[in-house]
Amino acid sequence: MRILLADDHTVVRMGFRLLIEGAGATVVAEADSGEAALKAWNEHQPDMLVMDVSMPGIGGLAALERLLAHHPAARVLMLSAHDDTLIPARALQAGATGYLSKRAHPDALLRAIADVAEGRRHLDPELAPKLALARLGGGGHPAETLTSKEFSIFLQLARGQSVNEVAATLNLSSSTVGTHLYHIKQKLNASNAAELALIAVRAGLVET
Repeated sequence: MRILLADDHTVVRMGFRLLIEGAGATVVAEADSGEAALKAWNEHQPDMLVMDVSMPGIGGLAALERLLAHHPAARVLMLSAHDDTLIPARALQAGATGYLSKRAHPDALLRAIADVAEGRRHLDPELAPKLALARLGGGGHPAETLTSKEFSIFLQLARGQSVNEVAATLNLSSSTVGTHLYHIKQKLNASNAAELALIAVRAGLVET
């Protein structure tokens, strides 16, 4: 099994590599950002990608969407240190094959990798009940009301990109991004970019 690792912390990647290769798989490349993960995928064509949600640049979720847009059969296990339901819900909606908390036991990571490598959906067993309750109770995060396009724009703006930069990144016009921004602010009850960034940080979508 050939695996691509994407995490912006070198020590974390080293630990994952030792664990994965100790189990008999091969880490063919490592990446420290969403953009680097996409480049490494195209260069190495691995069997699967193990990627952190929160990374510099476009981040893990946007990288996931871009990867699947060009490689819809790609198998991706998303990891996160956050235990809220918003991030795993978005990751699975975006097409991730699996999702696991970085607090999980090493054996749980190997099981998740095995499932995803075989094309089986895998959700952290501790998060599954929380996701089900959030859907039933309707008490989820306000960002869950955003459309897929709005959510992608929200993440970029929360990371400090300007409207023009987001437009260039997502191949949209500035006016289109501005319209989406208006709806995002309405849905999240935010009045400016600083408040959007704070909402994203509190939800664990953006690292401080």
